Amino acid sequence: MEIHTFFIKRNVEVWNLSYFCVMKRKILIVEDDPSFGIMIQTWLKKNGYEADLSSRYEEAKIAISSKHYDLILTDLRLPDGDGILLMSWVREKIKSKVPIIVMTGYAEVQTAVSAMKLGAFDYMKKPINPSVLQEKIEAALASEVETPDDFQPQQKAMVKGNSPVIQRLYRHVELVAPTRFSVLILGESGTGKEYVARMIHEFSPRKDFPFIPVDCGSLSKELAPSELFGHLKGSFTSAVANKKGVFEQAKGGTVFLDEVGNLPYEVQMQLLRALQEQKVRPVGSASDINVDVRIIAATNENIEQAISEGRFRQDLYHRINEFSLTVPPLRERMEDFDEFAHFFIKQANEELMKDVKGISDEAMSVLKKQRWNGNLRELRNVMRRCVLFAESDTIEMDDLPVFVQPDLSYHAEKSADDWALRPENEKEQIIAALQKARGNKTVAAKLLQIDRKTLYNKMHLYGIEL
Repeated sequence: MEIHTFFIKRNVEVWNLSYFCVMKRKILIVEDDPSFGIMIQTWLKKNGYEADLSSRYEEAKIAISSKHYDLILTDLRLPDGDGILLMSWVREKIKSKVPIIVMTGYAEVQTAVSAMKLGAFDYMKKPINPSVLQEKIEAALASEVETPDDFQPQQKAMVKGNSPVIQRLYRHVELVAPTRFSVLILGESGTGKEYVARMIHEFSPRKDFPFIPVDCGSLSKELAPSELFGHLKGSFTSAVANKKGVFEQAKGGTVFLDEVGNLPYEVQMQLLRALQEQKVRPVGSASDINVDVRIIAATNENIEQAISEGRFRQDLYHRINEFSLTVPPLRERMEDFDEFAHFFIKQANEELMKDVKGISDEAMSVLKKQRWNGNLRELRNVMRRCVLFAESDTIEMDDLPVFVQPDLSYHAEKSADDWALRPENEKEQIIAALQKARGNKTVAAKLLQIDRKTLYNKMHLYGIEL
C-alpha cells in the first residue's frame, strides 16, 4: 500500500513527458502486483508512451518475442522466474539490446546491482518515486545501449597513474594475465581491486568470455550455493524456475570473488570442491556440471589471521592464492593524486553536465593532506561533490567538504563495550569502526557487536560508502 499511496500522491503533480515522445516509445512492464502494474502503465500512457503489462516471466517472453519494445521495466521477483532470468533470456536467446530497468525491494538491492553488472541499464528501489522513474526512463531511452551478446559490461574507463609502485603492479598483471593461475588481489577498501581484476581478464585469453563479479560479503550461507552453483525448479520454496549459478554463467570466462574473506565458512568447502574439480552441482540436482572458469579473488582482510581464528579454510586460501597482487592505498601513491583528481573531475563534469576545469593550488594542497582511508572511492565521491558545488570553473576552498577524520589513536584505546553500537550516534560509530578496520566489514561488525548483514543495512541507511 505504501508504494501505491506514494505513487498516487506524486501523480497529481505535473510531469508531462510527451514532449520527449515525438514518436510513441513502447515500454513493457513486467510486474506481478496487478494494481501496482496498472498504476505504472496508466502513468506511462498519460505521459505519451505505449505501455504493455505482463505479470509473469513466460508471459513477458511471449510479448517480447512478438513485439518490439524500446524499454523493459521488470520486477526482480516474479511468480515463475525473476528479472535477471528474463534479462539473460533477452540477451542470449533473442540477442536484443533493449535497455532493461530492474525494480526491486530494499532487501534485494545487492541482487539488483549484480543485475546491472550483467547488463541491466539501471535499477530502482521500491517504493517507486515517479520523478526518479521519469529520469531513468529518459536516460535509458536516450542511451545507445551496446551490451555485447554475452551481456558483459564494458570495462569502465580508469586512469592508471605513473607512480613506481603502481607501474610495478601493472607489470605483474601483464605477467599473470595470460596464465591459468588463480589470483588473489589484496588491498584496502576503495583501492580499485575490481579494476585490477578486470585488467587481468582483459589481458587474458578469456577476454571474449564473461567476467562475472560476486560480492561474497552479501552472500548468506543459505543464499550462496544457489547464487554460485544454481538451482533446479522446486528445490526449495522460492525456486520457481531453474537458475544458472555464476560459475555456469561465466563458462569460459572469469569469476571475480570480491570480499572472499567474508564468504560463510559453510560455503567455503563447496567452493573448494568446485575449484579443484571444475564441477558444480546445482541445488536440488543429483548430477554435476562441468565448468571452465578462472578464479580471481579479492579481500581487504588479513586472510592468514582469519585462518588462525578458524574463519577461513587454509586449503581454500592456497587454492585461490596461486599468485597474489597487492593494490597500494592512495597515500602510498601520492605522485598520482593530481592525475586522479582531474580524472574524477572530468567524470563528474560528464555526469553533472558541468564544465569545471581544475582545482586551485590551495584547495589541492588541502586535499593532499587528508588521510583518504576510503582511497580512490573516497576521492571520487569528494570530487563529485566539489564539482557539484563549484560556482566557477575552478574548485576553490569553499567548495571542499568539511573533512571529519576520526582520531584513530583514541579509538584504539576504547574497550569492547565502548565500541558497542548505540542509537544516539550510530552513523559516527559505524564510520569510526570502518576506519579502524580499514574498511573490513567483518572486523567492523565485530567491533560494533552486530552481524555483518546488519552492518550492510545500516551503511545503506546512512549512505556510508567506505
